[in-house]
Amino acid sequence: MSEAIQSEIGRTETRESMPKPANLVIKCGGSTLARLPDSFFRDMNRLAERGTVPVIVHGGGPAINAMLEKLGIESRFVDGLRVTTPDVLAVVEMVLGGSINKEIVRRIAQSGGKAAGFSGVDGGTIRVRQADGGRLGYVGEITEVDPRLIRAAADAGFMPVVAPLGLGPDGQTYNINADTAAGAVAAALGAGQLIVVTDVPGILRTENGEKRLMPVASVADIEAMIAGGEIYGGMIPKVRAAISSLSGGVGEVVICDGSMPGVLSRIADGDRTVGTRVVP
Repeated sequence: MSEAIQSEIGRTETRESMPKPANLVIKCGGSTLARLPDSFFRDMNRLAERGTVPVIVHGGGPAINAMLEKLGIESRFVDGLRVTTPDVLAVVEMVLGGSINKEIVRRIAQSGGKAAGFSGVDGGTIRVRQADGGRLGYVGEITEVDPRLIRAAADAGFMPVVAPLGLGPDGQTYNINADTAAGAVAAALGAGQLIVVTDVPGILRTENGEKRLMPVASVADIEAMIAGGEIYGGMIPKVRAAISSLSGGVGEVVICDGSMPGVLSRIADGDRTVGTRVVP
């Protein structure tokens, strides 16, 4: 066999053995990050070793609140939503794009993996326009996700860790809801799965006075539960993002408890007893 053929076979085998990137998006809420055990990050690394490099999109609400309080910056709310003033935005950028993002990268490294942290501003990855007519200040509504930077990191074997900040048409940075950002990133990547990690087992429905986990929830189920008040508060943007990502071509969305041992591997392996699958 000639050296040229052997060389080409070697390159082909290398390509085939490389991890399959960006097929799984994991959304980690800010309220759950501090409570995620080290085993969660080891489980994430196992997925990468098995051939799927996860993309992580994270929040950071509690850390932002703590920093605003520490700096004496008052928050103003409209219809329960925080108005992002220039002072608030500076803290949001510092916390989301800085301390929280790098904390996740560090924990992945401590667990034996490799990660690259950046925000949606980098490379114009997440493009936005000002949301709600500007009533909420520098809060962005996503118009486009360019997945090239995410894919480049994943192709190189690094787990992309994306902070939910976006770039406006005027070059202004905007704050974005993390659930919405995760759904949009998953859709842009054509991800097979979006896993929404929370501190509850999934979507809970009251039956005979008891809260029970719904293994499967359809869009119609979710709309009815929102209307009836069974889904409320921070769970609403999660399920809305799930519905939107399914419409955008994501294969499956699972809402789950991140503290459950081996939760990511179990979902990736098709275990239907974990979390709630959101289906059209």
